[in-house]
Amino acid sequence: MARQDAWDKPFVEEGEGAVQFRPPPKQGEEVDMTPMIDCVFLLLIFFLVGSIPDVQTAVDLAPARHGKGADPNSAVFITIADSGGKSADVYLADGKVGSPLSKDPKVQQTAITAAVKDGLQSGKSSVIIKAEKTVKHKEVNRVATAAAAAQPEGIRMFLAVFELK
Repeated sequence: MARQDAWDKPFVEEGEGAVQFRPPPKQGEEVDMTPMIDCVFLLLIFFLVGSIPDVQTAVDLAPARHGKGADPNSAVFITIADSGGKSADVYLADGKVGSPLSKDPKVQQTAITAAVKDGLQSGKSSVIIKAEKTVKHKEVNRVATAAAAAQPEGIRMFLAVFELK
């Protein structure tokens, strides 16, 4: 019985009263944000100082071999515009000049190959294919394949993407 009575009574050491709990914080008190802001600024300074690149470890890269622009005077231009349909509008000019070629891919291929051959015979040495940003890659590839079908040896082909402003 003595044990059961011992469990029923709360444990209180001699000379002390019951356990004292803190009163809940008052609603009007605010948390001081100054130490947190100080820590954020210290971290910011640390990362800024730590991320400065070392000039001695910089790598000198070789210049690009293919970084030269195409000469527009010695190039055949082909412009591809997005028509929103299955096949894109193809112009045999620098930009949307004149009327586009027929929508039939086989007719376009024949006209593109003939235009590249005519350009080569007149002294042109490169082909510049300009495409709008929204033209699908398969359309650009189809036009580039048609231009390459002229089998020009030593001709250079350039691709460009332009956005309408």
